[in-house]
Amino acid sequence: MLKHTLKSLSVAALLAATAMTASAADYTIRATANANENDEDYDGLVVFKNYVESASNGAIEVEIFMGTQLCSNGAECLQGIAEGQIDVYVSTSGGVSGIFPYVQVLDLPYLMSDDRIAEAALASGTEFTNTMKKRVMEDSSGAIRLMTIGNTGGWRNFANTKRRVAMPSDMEGLKIRTVVADLPQELVKALGASPTPIPWPELFTSFQTGVVEGSKNGITDIMSMKFPEAGLQYVTLDGHAYMGALWFMNNEKLTGMPEGLRAVVSDGFYQLQQATFASPKRKSIAAYEEFVAGGGDLYVPTPEEKAMFKEAAAPVYDWFKANVANGEEVFNALSASVATAEEAVAAARAVDVE
Repeated sequence: MLKHTLKSLSVAALLAATAMTASAADYTIRATANANENDEDYDGLVVFKNYVESASNGAIEVEIFMGTQLCSNGAECLQGIAEGQIDVYVSTSGGVSGIFPYVQVLDLPYLMSDDRIAEAALASGTEFTNTMKKRVMEDSSGAIRLMTIGNTGGWRNFANTKRRVAMPSDMEGLKIRTVVADLPQELVKALGASPTPIPWPELFTSFQTGVVEGSKNGITDIMSMKFPEAGLQYVTLDGHAYMGALWFMNNEKLTGMPEGLRAVVSDGFYQLQQATFASPKRKSIAAYEEFVAGGGDLYVPTPEEKAMFKEAAAPVYDWFKANVANGEEVFNALSASVATAEEAVAAARAVDVE
């Protein structure tokens, strides 16, 4: 009898505690990413949720919705952010360039040389991130904030089904898949290849049938989509673009919180950013090993060859500044932040190796 009573009391206490926990949250953040749980975006959201809920002592609850539960594409998701139906959304530049075209600056080739430079240039408070945040707020009439820029897949590299690409002349005539956006198409044309816009879900079959012969993706995407099985056997590690992920938030949701909780959310996005910086590095190790083990040809251009790629792609910079609204402003801001990062990294490296 006593044992049954104690068990009943324990269950009652557990239910009461659960009810208290459920009602303790004063604010709920609904966050979504059009990806799956194997993606870096999910890794970032898990870290964000854990930090924000813990640091707010339960005052903020974070709900994660992966895939297309809340929205299915960049325009729709940003509309949801602006209207307050969604609180946090992440996208690549291609997903939201129709609304904020200048975010394509992240797709400009060979501006950032490695992870250390990219992470420093994209840190909160740099000239570039401050400029981007200001632009997004102004262009959304104060409805949407850009909170941070992380990473989703490492670096974009050229991959194809036909041959090893060691220099721009090797790209001649290749049909390279791009998104339906001007900048990546301009880049592919500048390198002598033929841009071919293909929806992502159709890419595997397009490789098989020869509709396209190459793409510009990170290795984790290539392997997760099993593209080598469709004939994609050549990857050139030219690292032409850092796969930036833009994290947006409904402005009213953030400003509706007390100052202390707003700081918690800000710090949460810092934690998220650091998680997404780290995640692709670990995942890419296994992905590259799997690619080579399956017979894939992995080529690292020499410094001279990489300089040839950069020189061939240079006209894209002028195209971007001349044809994209606010393009010159964000290009100059990113260039300045990269220069500052390079100087700081070189100084730090010098201390490390003296």
